Amino acid sequence: MSTKILLIRHGETAWNAVRRLQGHTDIALNDEGLRQAEALARALADERIDAVVASDLQRAVQTAQAVSALHDLPLHTDAELRERCYGGFEGLLYSDIERRYPADYALWQARDIDAVMPSGERQAESFRQFYDRSVDAIVGWAERHAGRTVVVVAHGGVLECAYRAAVGMSLDSPRDFQVKNASINRFTLVGGKLSLDSWGEVEHLQLAALDDII
Repeated sequence: MSTKILLIRHGETAWNAVRRLQGHTDIALNDEGLRQAEALARALADERIDAVVASDLQRAVQTAQAVSALHDLPLHTDAELRERCYGGFEGLLYSDIERRYPADYALWQARDIDAVMPSGERQAESFRQFYDRSVDAIVGWAERHAGRTVVVVAHGGVLECAYRAAVGMSLDSPRDFQVKNASINRFTLVGGKLSLDSWGEVEHLQLAALDDII
């Protein structure tokens, strides 16, 4: 039995726009992100959707609410779908991280998948820990709705993990694909294994921009 998963990154936030690392920090959508969420909901209006689940961080919840409301479905939330926790890196610009934590920044950029950033308000997690958590959460929700279509709204890192799992990409290889805000990414789950059907659908955002101008 196959299950369809529409995996969506949340809309834009003010921190996304300036490359400030969010992680578990709970940041709301900005005006552009709210527009993206509405455009996303319109794009999915005619699709069969049986369940909607989101990370419990408000940027994901706000994005998912636009979809669940249009389909008159309850919105489920799951903390296991949160972005990776970056500990002391959170709240900093990428340039600030490099200056303040040069050794840890170098390990991060070198894709040391077992490196753990310095703790901040929260304890950081390694990429391997994050990968296992997020992929297990996605597969778990799909298995609860076997044979149906599930919308999962999460974060850029969560989408990256799903992509790597689906195409068999090693965790330490450079990321050579984009993860765009409010993009639609389609997966199928069969026998507990994810496969990728399409990646990075953003035409709905471009059309919405034209509608706004007109």
